[in-house]
Amino acid sequence: MLDRRREHRGRTYLGGQVAFNNRWCTIDCLVRNVSRSGAKLEFSDPVLVPGELDLIIPMKGDSHRVQVVWRRAKTLGVTFVDKDRDTVIPIDVARQIRKLKEERDMLARRVRDLSDSPI
Repeated sequence: MLDRRREHRGRTYLGGQVAFNNRWCTIDCLVRNVSRSGAKLEFSDPVLVPGELDLIIPMKGDSHRVQVVWRRAKTLGVTFVDKDRDTVIPIDVARQIRKLKEERDMLARRVRDLSDSPI
């Protein structure tokens, strides 16, 4: 097999997660190797995911926006597309932000309803 990578990938055995659909969908994976520019992800079952997604590696406190370069039934090769690593936030923070926005919208509706009602 021809190896077309530009840089060495160190072997790893890290638990990870891919997230997509505005982080509503998550799938657990195993990060089998990683370099500065990409990684190889392994899944327990065949997966069908979009071409771009978020990769979260909790043990390293890391998250990246990634693009799928190649795919097999249970394996993906991805390249990191985030230039500024702070652009992807941890999934629990994203969920908390979504929850707070929903609360804010609910309170705004309540204030509007109370303001419109006669005293």
